[in-house]
Amino acid sequence: MSVVASIKQAAAAAVQALYQQPFTAADVSVNTTKPEFEGEYTIVVFPFTKFSRQKPEETAQTIGTWLAANHPGLVAGFNVVKGFLNLSIHDQTWTAFVQGAHHNALVGQQPAKGQKVMVEYSSPNTNKPLHLGHLRNNFLGFSVSEILKANGYEVIKANLVNDRGIHICKSMLAWQLFAHGDTPESTGKKGDHLVGDYYVHFESILRDQSEPIISRVLEGDFSDFDGEQHERITKLHTALHKPEFMANVEKAAQIRKEIKHLARNVSEETKEIISRVIEKRDFSDFEADAKIRIGQLLAELTPQVKADEEKAEKIHDEIKELSRNRTEIMAQAKIMLQQWEAGNPEVRALWQTMNSWVYEGFEATYKRLGINFDKMYFESNTYLLGKDVVEEGLRKGVFFKKADNSVWIDLTADGLDEKLVLRGDGTSVYITQDIGTARLKYDDYQMNQSIYVVADEQNYHFKVLKLIMQKLGEPSADGIAHLSYGMVELPHGRMKSREGTVVDADDLVEEMVTTAARYTEELGKVKDFTEEELRELYETIGLGAMKFFLLKVDPKKKMVFNPEESIDIHGFTGPFIQYSHARIRSILREFSAGDMLALESYRHTDALLPMEKELIMINEQFGDVLAEAGREMSPSVIANYAFLLAQTFNSFYAKKESGKYTYSVRDAESEDKRKLRLQIASLTANTIRQSMKFLGIRVPERM
Repeated sequence: MSVVASIKQAAAAAVQALYQQPFTAADVSVNTTKPEFEGEYTIVVFPFTKFSRQKPEETAQTIGTWLAANHPGLVAGFNVVKGFLNLSIHDQTWTAFVQGAHHNALVGQQPAKGQKVMVEYSSPNTNKPLHLGHLRNNFLGFSVSEILKANGYEVIKANLVNDRGIHICKSMLAWQLFAHGDTPESTGKKGDHLVGDYYVHFESILRDQSEPIISRVLEGDFSDFDGEQHERITKLHTALHKPEFMANVEKAAQIRKEIKHLARNVSEETKEIISRVIEKRDFSDFEADAKIRIGQLLAELTPQVKADEEKAEKIHDEIKELSRNRTEIMAQAKIMLQQWEAGNPEVRALWQTMNSWVYEGFEATYKRLGINFDKMYFESNTYLLGKDVVEEGLRKGVFFKKADNSVWIDLTADGLDEKLVLRGDGTSVYITQDIGTARLKYDDYQMNQSIYVVADEQNYHFKVLKLIMQKLGEPSADGIAHLSYGMVELPHGRMKSREGTVVDADDLVEEMVTTAARYTEELGKVKDFTEEELRELYETIGLGAMKFFLLKVDPKKKMVFNPEESIDIHGFTGPFIQYSHARIRSILREFSAGDMLALESYRHTDALLPMEKELIMINEQFGDVLAEAGREMSPSVIANYAFLLAQTFNSFYAKKESGKYTYSVRDAESEDKRKLRLQIASLTANTIRQSMKFLGIRVPERM
């Protein structure tokens, strides 16, 4: 049991004994004591005053006295500050912990809970290589899986590969038309990159063919459309050209243009500044005169103006999509998709060949990233599964049919809307496939929880999926959880697959490793390494920097990945923590195996110095931190903890008084202190290694 858990349990017992009131440990709030007060942990006593019928200070004094008398091995003393009870934890609690834990290589690992969890992540399309967005997804999925494993869950890492559909046919058609038989072997390209090149080539042709159609629509010429599409495009054009609407859209454009002009005087990174100004009303980048002008501009950007601007953007997007679907090359791609669905042998053979190229490429990338899976699902095997479930739902009255034979579910009573689950022609939509796949996964593993790691653009989709599964009475329904995360961008803005502006994961990894090599060589500490050791070191640092930077941010938040910033050895980075671990290991290497073995039976009995206690205390919190990271499904909790631990050890190691190192291990003031600090160093190295392991990051023995 952790120290915090012990305090909560003792405090709950105190309330029951003193006030004869039922109270549980879960009801007790314990925080780390603020630096300006004496003690290590603080109990918030305000909730207890309704039982004590005393002032908060008197209640705290009474409970503190009871704890000191009844738990003398835990509570060495206490003080009261208003409604807060600050506890000084007995040194023997800390020394007992460090003695028992310092040699535990699996520190933090919890016993088995007897529950299964599936974590589905990665889910790439087989028409392009993995990119930066996939990296955040993969790192989150892998890390959450490892964190849940450490918390005692049996975890199944799953990957649902999107290997069919119109996007796959785009690459296939472009290869068929323009590749002249190119293969990964003949071109020397990884298979996923080769296939991705033809997806971009398709989109380039599609753009060239659709732009004239879009221009004609905007000029009022709808001759490229017929039937329902002609009617729809006419309505969109009419909506776009209403006078008041047009005036608001033009006003918004002028406001943004002027803010951008003002932002250029501050920085070349205008996109971030404009976002801060408009979304957060943050003018901190500007001088006084510019702030006044921006305030005036934003006053003109009324909610109605902004709403019309967003509506215009959606109308333009729909016009663009309708126009793209009227092009010759898109018509060819749709024919190929129909042929695939009909089982055309030639199309299926090409599909299998090109997908095999992509899988080889993916496997190489996954291996380098240290990502793995226990179960692979393929959309080509699952996309028809949901139709049977929809039929069951119709019989149960969960779904209903409309006049065009399409099948829907009414979720208005749940605060959502009506949702299509099967088209009128009997073909599936995404939710149909997900319903069927959710049942398949449960049939395969009977897991208690099924976690989907998917970007926040799909928040609504997963709310709908869970509700549908609950209304169908599926046993997996309540265990469905969506680990939603924000999109990741580079400093120069968002990436777009269609335009070929995506940063490939392979290229980014190579850049990170190269940057790691440059930084390390500049520090001049690589003379004793072989070439093979250096290659491994640069890979460890480069990948560690990237993973840590992408995981240290709360998953729910959008983020900008800055490669240069991520590798700074002095910042809030992976390399800083890796270097701290290597420093500790270098200290430990100065002592013999016999020295280390003797520590197992050693229990320190002298008083602890402040930073000795602080460092042991932070190490002891690891189990609670790991549990919190599991509950929140947030690797950022571990990342922040690992940084704090490394930072604290560095301060501990570097602390000087009167020109001497206060906490020296080698030159400790006594043999007892040397043994204690060896225990602390060993424990800290193990905890750092474990915490980074749960982030999927290796730590080097030396740097």
